[in-house]
Amino acid sequence: MSARDDAIVVFNAGSSSLKFGLYRLDPASEPLAAARGEIESIAEKPRFFARDPQGRVLAERRWERGTDVDLERLLQVLVEWTEEHLGGKRLSAAGHRVALGGLEHTEPARVDEALLDRLRGLVPFAPLHLPANLEPIEILARRHPGLAQVACFDTAFHRTMPRVASIYALPRALTEAGARRFGFHGLSYEFIAQALREAAPEAAAGRCIVAHLGSGASLCAMVDGKSVATSMGFSPLSGIPMATRPGDVDPGILLWLLETRGMDATRIESMLYRECGLAGVSGMSGDVRTLLASDEAPAREAIELFVYRIAREVASLAAAAAGLDALVFTAGIGENAPAIRAAVCRQLAWLGIEIDETANSRNGPRISTARSAVSVRVIPTDEELMVARHTAALLGAGS
Repeated sequence: MSARDDAIVVFNAGSSSLKFGLYRLDPASEPLAAARGEIESIAEKPRFFARDPQGRVLAERRWERGTDVDLERLLQVLVEWTEEHLGGKRLSAAGHRVALGGLEHTEPARVDEALLDRLRGLVPFAPLHLPANLEPIEILARRHPGLAQVACFDTAFHRTMPRVASIYALPRALTEAGARRFGFHGLSYEFIAQALREAAPEAAAGRCIVAHLGSGASLCAMVDGKSVATSMGFSPLSGIPMATRPGDVDPGILLWLLETRGMDATRIESMLYRECGLAGVSGMSGDVRTLLASDEAPAREAIELFVYRIAREVASLAAAAAGLDALVFTAGIGENAPAIRAAVCRQLAWLGIEIDETANSRNGPRISTARSAVSVRVIPTDEELMVARHTAALLGAGS
């Protein structure tokens, strides 16, 4: 792969949207962002848009409801636009964020039919996430067979966890069949681990907890930049409450729903992914901004529960890491909600955490005082750039 002439596109696929990033390759530096965008509302009224690194709109196109357009056609529009936008460079590869790699996949992998078959076999472990991740890969393999593709697994970062941190107290046969704690948001945590090594090498080499707080949210304990424990487990439903997902729930509640509320597995799955979390507790919204702006008691309770569970999870992960030297907030809420960060840190004052309110109001980068026993930082994450780095490195090594 000739970095002087090539570019790569990165896909981060969800159930109803497809985020993408376009990167030019430069042999003297890491991949350089040329554009970012999204195809949203795929099943209803699709919209394609792209912006340059400064946020200026480069392209936008909409389709009305009922238009005969599917993801395959939308992907073709995106690929054609990227080729037009490259200015003489060649689109040589696509990198993909894949939610689950299971126990087998511990590093990025070049996509071929054998890999796709193995990943299809993992769909029962992540039935809402993996099909959405795999569909763009399959479409590109069909429409652009000469385009190299790389799968980057969100679970791979957590394969450094000790066995005791990754198993449940289930019958051994179920554990060996795959009922384990996989962990998620690994590409985000990997990016933060690398960024922290540059911003604060001592903290990166020590015991650090990263709070990835977005519509999906989790926490990870790292020692010397490696995952030792994480809040999410077998699925992205577990851990702390999220926008519409509940976090940890007593399994007895699910049995109760099955036995006494007339709910089957499909209905319970829909409820757990779409009706719980902050939206369920507040009864109004899963958006932290909306809840913080509200004076309604249920909204305040939702925020209180969110903060309480984050602080409690930090304490649990500090035990797994045998101490705490640094705490990092990242993702949409973690990067942009000073009130949430301040409330979490107040509950963690017993750890010696002391916040600089002015720095916190400015979103960092360091928001703890010089006296704080634990350094606290805000570091923006970039999962797409992490995928671009992996894709460039893997294909460059193979050229």
